Amino acid sequence: MLKMALLLCIAASWIYWLVALWLVFDFFRPRREEQHPFTPPVSILKPVKGVDAQAYQNFASFCQQQYPEYELIFGVADPDDPILPVIERLRRDFPKERIRLIVAEAFGANRKASLLHQMEQEARYETLVVSDSDMRATPEYLQRVVSPLADERIGLVTCPYRGVSALNLAAGLEALHMGVTFLPSVVVARKFLDMRFAMGATVVLRRQDLARLGGFASMADYLADDYQLGARIAGLGLKVHLSSYVMACVLGASSFREQWHREVRWMRCSRVSRPREYPGLLLSFSTPLAVVWTLASGFEPESWQALLVSLVVRWTVAWLVSGRTGDRESRRWLLWLPVRDMLTALTWCVGGIGRRIVWRGEEFELQPGGLMRPRSAEERERTWRFRILHRS
Repeated sequence: MLKMALLLCIAASWIYWLVALWLVFDFFRPRREEQHPFTPPVSILKPVKGVDAQAYQNFASFCQQQYPEYELIFGVADPDDPILPVIERLRRDFPKERIRLIVAEAFGANRKASLLHQMEQEARYETLVVSDSDMRATPEYLQRVVSPLADERIGLVTCPYRGVSALNLAAGLEALHMGVTFLPSVVVARKFLDMRFAMGATVVLRRQDLARLGGFASMADYLADDYQLGARIAGLGLKVHLSSYVMACVLGASSFREQWHREVRWMRCSRVSRPREYPGLLLSFSTPLAVVWTLASGFEPESWQALLVSLVVRWTVAWLVSGRTGDRESRRWLLWLPVRDMLTALTWCVGGIGRRIVWRGEEFELQPGGLMRPRSAEERERTWRFRILHRS
């Protein structure tokens, strides 16, 4: 019975990846709606904490947009944040661009959403573009992601992303997850599930629609502010549009500890945000499922064959997907894909339980519905003591 169940899951996973490949090839082609000559003035909101890899080059890419009128607003919560000299250099190097800095104390557990609320209050324009600090854009970016809003039925535009400039193995594994695991799953979700979520790489929306949601302040205690935006926009009866523009996430060097905390946070975020769909991620675990069957069966010949087919399917699909999206970084680390898939399955298992998350060095407790609260010093101490006693 177990053998048959595993075999069916593995076969379903092969079908999943072949369908994902077809959908990726179909989706990433020139799209007429993104060439519409719709160019309203735009306020780009970029919340920042600390200095990411190649931060200056990332920021500068948003100052080199082929777009008629826009402003760039940075927001930090700490007046002594080390990113401030980088922003000041940017303002000197691009004096003709409207670059502003907002220093505001965070008032919610989600520091990013708190900052966005303060930044939105200072924005000049009615069209807002929110993008994470580690993203890099090409000159046509704004035109591509803003133009779909010409359709009044669309309330939010978001876009996928891929990793670039991975300088060590941990970052390379993260690039693989972004480019050949997460990105295809987003395209599959767009096709077969309601597109009711957004991604921090890019969120574009109208100010009037944001106000109807209660603004960023209403999301200041939620873990997944980008998911909340997408779900709430869809709740208004507006569409969430997935752009075919692929953002570049600059990774640099990363530690395995940082990567672990980040990916477990992503998984727990998915679990609380889309609980009905979380078990369905099992369909993407071709290699881990085949490994489980191989071990459970005592290395039967059929299990080895299933493992071989799983590896061939995953490598082939990943190679073709990365070629379609121009993802050279994933191709550079492609031999590590089986390790990446095992790590993804492990974080899925861990993410399915527990409520502790670590975000930018701070610890939080995840609450029902996606709310979160900072963990107190007493709670952290109790956890530390429990771990020491458990080890001893």
